[in-house]
Amino acid sequence: MTVPSRIVHLPLSWDDPATRLAIEKYTQSVRPDAPWCPSNIEFIRRINGLASIEDVHRIVFEARYVVMGLGDVYLGAPVATPMDPRHRLVTTKYNPARTWTPENAVGIGGAYLCVYGMEGPGGYQFVGRTLQMWNRWRQGGAFADGKPWLLRFFDQVRFFPVSEAELLNIREDFPLGRYPLKIEDTSFSLRDYKQFLAENQAAIADFKTRQQAAFDAERERWRVNGQADYASDASVAAAAPDSELDLPEHGRAVASHVAGNVWKVEVEEGAVVKQGDPLVIVESMKMEFAVPAPCDGRVYKIFCRAGGQVSAGQDLLVLIED
Repeated sequence: MTVPSRIVHLPLSWDDPATRLAIEKYTQSVRPDAPWCPSNIEFIRRINGLASIEDVHRIVFEARYVVMGLGDVYLGAPVATPMDPRHRLVTTKYNPARTWTPENAVGIGGAYLCVYGMEGPGGYQFVGRTLQMWNRWRQGGAFADGKPWLLRFFDQVRFFPVSEAELLNIREDFPLGRYPLKIEDTSFSLRDYKQFLAENQAAIADFKTRQQAAFDAERERWRVNGQADYASDASVAAAAPDSELDLPEHGRAVASHVAGNVWKVEVEEGAVVKQGDPLVIVESMKMEFAVPAPCDGRVYKIFCRAGGQVSAGQDLLVLIED
């Protein structure tokens, strides 16, 4: 069997700042002790038994990822796996999942690679970020035949490195047809592929044996360190309703309008603030909500902490009005 295929060359910003920000948010507000943090790439290295981060980098950029399906995590996001089993890096997924993933982050979960089609939750381990998988506005260039999605079944994705700044420029130009994507027409032969597997059987088996040993060792480390079974900390910041607060003279309680996780506390007790200044950032429903100061004043008491959970209407702090 031989089927039509394309080699699609995609730019990849390795360990992109947007993915590092997602990891930072996850560590602060979801699971501080996650063994895949603070670096997903280091975790990928360790759980696959590789000698260095450079080995992870080499494999990701050498691999040809065959697109097996489209639509994982929405909007044309590919599910792909490397043709060469020695390039199939394996990981566990986030447990629990992230509440936010940047658009077009590139991650590995199990033995599959995915490019996130849009912002949202997620669980794959990040390696970087690329360009858009879905064009919301126009046809032309790489988006053709009335299809707003970029990739097709049996496409072979190849990554090439670009800097963070280069990727931002590419992401601005690509949806407007100003960035020409390199796409080569080819074919996929099952006969040739089986022959490749047979010729490299010994090397593939050796790689898989070392990989499995490293995977088992990593999971045993979790068990020893008490990280194997995640138990959510359901405690919330200890703030009482307004009616129960012993407010000082001219004191004013400031509450969260939404339920979520505290991403940042922007002030300290004693700080002088102006009306409208952001006091606390709450992450909820994949978005960030700033809780502003309702008046000029001084921060008297703070009830919340970064990473803590809050409910709608829960008091976060007390201001003393000027």
